[in-house]
Amino acid sequence: MPEITRDEVAHLATLARIDLSDAELDHLAPQLSVILESVASISEAIDDDVVPTSHPIPLTNVFREDVVTPGLTAEQALSGAPATEQQRFMVPRILGDEQ
Repeated sequence: MPEITRDEVAHLATLARIDLSDAELDHLAPQLSVILESVASISEAIDDDVVPTSHPIPLTNVFREDVVTPGLTAEQALSGAPATEQQRFMVPRILGDEQ
């Protein structure tokens, strides 16, 4: 795999609109070359009989069945409220009319 040059890193930085100093360009070029070599070595290890997966271990849904159960009626839900109005909880106003 060919090495990434300093000029190629500068070009990529320009495309990405990243302002890099000369020292950063000199530092990043060898690092990007190592990253590309690592990716290439993984690509070489792939065989045709290996199925692509998103996870190494097969996973199954562990959630319970979605079963409809009866809920509280409005009267039951509001039975412990200190104050109600039109089948709603009544609470003190926290915002005044001033703005």
